[in-house]
Amino acid sequence: MKKQPTVLRAAHWSALHPGRAIAGWFAFVALCLAVGLALGNQRAGDDDFQVGESGRAAALAIEAKVQDRPAEHVMIHTESGPLDRAAADAAARDVTARMEKLPEVTGVAEPVLSDDGRMLRVEVSMKGTKREAKDYVEPLLEQTAEVQEAHPGLVVEQNGDASVTYGLEKQRGKDLTKSELITFPVTLVTLLVVFGSLVMISVPLLLAVTSILGAVGLSMVVSHVVPDSGLGMNMILLIGMAVGVDYTLFYLKREREERELAGGRLSPEALVGIAAATSGRAVVVSALAVIVSTATLFLADDVIFSTLATGTIIVVFVAMISSVTVLPALLVTIGRRMDRKARRATERGRKLRRRTPERNGRVWAALLKPAQRRPVATLILSVLVMLGLAAPALGMDLRVLNKDTHSRQIPEMRAYDRLNDAFPHLRAEHWVVVRADAGQERQVAAALDALTDKAGRDPAFARTPRELRTSADGRTSLLTLRVPYKLSSPQAKASLDHLRDDYLPATLGRVEGAEYGVDGPIAVDRDYLDNQNEKLPLILGVLLLVTFVMTVLVFGSVVLGLLGVLLNLLSVAAAFGVLVVFFQWGLASTLFGFEHGATSEIGSRVPLFLFVILFGLSMDYQVFVVSRIREAALTGMPTREAVMDGLAKSAKVVTSAAVVMVTVFSTFVFLHLAEMKQIGFSLAVAVLLDAFVIRILILPSAMVLLGKASWWPSTKLRRATAATGTTAATAATAATAATAATDPVEDTAPADAPHPADHPQTPAATARTR
Repeated sequence: MKKQPTVLRAAHWSALHPGRAIAGWFAFVALCLAVGLALGNQRAGDDDFQVGESGRAAALAIEAKVQDRPAEHVMIHTESGPLDRAAADAAARDVTARMEKLPEVTGVAEPVLSDDGRMLRVEVSMKGTKREAKDYVEPLLEQTAEVQEAHPGLVVEQNGDASVTYGLEKQRGKDLTKSELITFPVTLVTLLVVFGSLVMISVPLLLAVTSILGAVGLSMVVSHVVPDSGLGMNMILLIGMAVGVDYTLFYLKREREERELAGGRLSPEALVGIAAATSGRAVVVSALAVIVSTATLFLADDVIFSTLATGTIIVVFVAMISSVTVLPALLVTIGRRMDRKARRATERGRKLRRRTPERNGRVWAALLKPAQRRPVATLILSVLVMLGLAAPALGMDLRVLNKDTHSRQIPEMRAYDRLNDAFPHLRAEHWVVVRADAGQERQVAAALDALTDKAGRDPAFARTPRELRTSADGRTSLLTLRVPYKLSSPQAKASLDHLRDDYLPATLGRVEGAEYGVDGPIAVDRDYLDNQNEKLPLILGVLLLVTFVMTVLVFGSVVLGLLGVLLNLLSVAAAFGVLVVFFQWGLASTLFGFEHGATSEIGSRVPLFLFVILFGLSMDYQVFVVSRIREAALTGMPTREAVMDGLAKSAKVVTSAAVVMVTVFSTFVFLHLAEMKQIGFSLAVAVLLDAFVIRILILPSAMVLLGKASWWPSTKLRRATAATGTTAATAATAATAATAATDPVEDTAPADAPHPADHPQTPAATARTR
């Protein structure tokens, strides 16, 4: 006997041992969480974020221990009116005394008064690196709060990179909680409409939640290999609920469909076996497509993309495992309960009301008619609409989203603005790092003097006292040049260009053998975008190749492989176009009242991440829909009829799954972080277009027009679709008659009931029949 695929063997074991399978799943989730919590989450360090020239300069500074140290600023001012200097000085002394006692603090500077005399600032230096400082900033915030209580007539607040990061992460946690509170009830209602049973809708929600919990634990373990940049949890929650519900939905709908077709003649184990052989296989293929597609993000060689990829891969993998292990056990348990209920009703003399096979209603019939009756017109019109939506993407303007773009509803960002308004030179800075051989100290010093002089005459730089740090061996120096403009302003960008293209080559460039470079927030943003653009062609090329190869391997069709790539490109391009209209052009601000910072430009990471993730998610629907079409084609049904039959059987579940995904992704639009808004919006739009335009209109129209050429070079499918309807019907009748002669179950079956032999045979399917 031919060895069954792993998916079927797993479903078979789970169906025959439901208690063990369910207990094993919960034990697996608990183990993942326990191990993850025990090991903790390994956050990415400063060296993990280093790219380009800024990364090389940062490495030089860290090696010589001259890197810029983290600092927090305690601001003392009034709500309105002039500052009471005596009261402010007393508060500043209180701040200094309290901060100097903290082990997290390495020093406190003398208070500095702003030029307008309205704010007194106390700078507090912290231990560790800038990225580590957020882990130590809470005690400082507590002391600042106590100073505020002791001086109620003043406003005492704290700001700096560490406190801003701390506030953003706290806000992100609140946003994610809010997102889940919205997602759960909407998902619940959607599933209730699809299944009409509270028992059945509890299954997808249970598996989605446990998959997320298991993925959280595993992500902590994996973070010790691939450090977490802080976005891993966002991806697990964003993708986990969507795919967790979707995969379960595909499986459940198929099991329910087969139950209705069987009319009580198949056991729960048999029904699960059929679902595993069809939708179960499609779920595994879809999950693997998402995983392989997402893995291309590792080619970016960037810790943030690696974190996004890791979180997505882990949660999709765990959701896939749940669908092939514990889900069959749950379905068998529910099926047995339904059977016991039916037997009790029969024993009491009540007539059972047998559900008729579910059919698509008038809405779905209307949606499918254009592709069936006028495929040419439908294809051309649909493609033109999608291209029209994609057109604005040609003007997409990318930038690294930074403090300038974060929501001002976050208290820390309002404090950031007050600090920078009072002390403009703190807005941005460049760190010029130079390392030379021993004995070249004088040449380096002279070059740095010349560089300081050039910057002092350039209006793009602030006029501040010189800030220079030199290593103990005298070989490495770091010069801080401040910029009184916003990070993403033209003036800030111009200051970097002047440094790298003109001032450094003319000064440090003349010191023989010297290594030098510019680090700092402006330089990091520039280098990050350049690095991403450099890796973009490689990632997209590999992604397109992987998508094509996977489709060919799954369906044995080069034509479907090319068609899948083209349709995915069309779907992604349309989503990008709508993204530009809503965020870059400002329509989102008009409709939803979003702040301008979230809508002026597109985050640099958004397009690449979306391109990869959307290709994976589009494969979900492609695999599920085409699998149903392929099933029909293998029976000998001509391609046109097979397309319509497959769509008729999959349209409702695909669109229901799309509604769940759109609901989950849409909630991220109302988060405070601009990048998450844009990612959530684009995913929602792309899934909506993919489900209702690509899979309902364009894909069937194209396959109808291609006919049996859709399956080239698969000779098996082309031979099957070449068979006439009469031949197929004759073969089906002969197969049924042959089975009836050897199967005693047929003797007791109603004349119009579907026969078990009409379904794919699996170990679970043959385990128990009535």
